[in-house]
Amino acid sequence: MSKSIMFENITMGNAVTAFSGFMVLLSVILMSIFGHGFVWLPILVGILTVQSAFTGFCPSEILLRKYNLVK
Repeated sequence: MSKSIMFENITMGNAVTAFSGFMVLLSVILMSIFGHGFVWLPILVGILTVQSAFTGFCPSEILLRKYNLVK
């Protein structure tokens, strides 16, 4: 399966940042539609972002590599 032109030259760091930003925006939309129960989604994204800076383990990076979105 070929990649989209949009993701052709993106680095892993930029892809993870874009994914994190998308998840935060998605949680804001879900909170406005369904209530404040989705406040835990951006909290989880923030916690995982901070821990990945210290440990090097990033679940987002694993998913991006698994689905061949970024090299």
